[in-house]
Amino acid sequence: MRILDHPVLGRVQAPRQVAILFEGTPIPCVEGEPIAAALAAAGIRVLHFSNTRHEPRGLFCALGRCNECRMVVDGVFNVRTCITPVRDGMTVKRQHGHGTIGPAR
Repeated sequence: MRILDHPVLGRVQAPRQVAILFEGTPIPCVEGEPIAAALAAAGIRVLHFSNTRHEPRGLFCALGRCNECRMVVDGVFNVRTCITPVRDGMTVKRQHGHGTIGPAR
């Protein structure tokens, strides 16, 4: 669900539609919206799994402070997807634990 007609900001003018690959599945998005918002609009709530208990984690603060939205984006670990804008063709995967330094496998 996206807000297309805001009472204060007005109507959104024909946003450019793009797609990202989430774990191999194409997800339609609006260019420039945060990755976590695009995934939420597609019904995807689990963004990564905790390090010790392997519990599912999802969007929490949406301000880039809490790190609950960390994912692997284009092979880079620990990307805060609540503040990272969508680009056409980017690949996104759920992260397990803290991740590692270097390219994702």
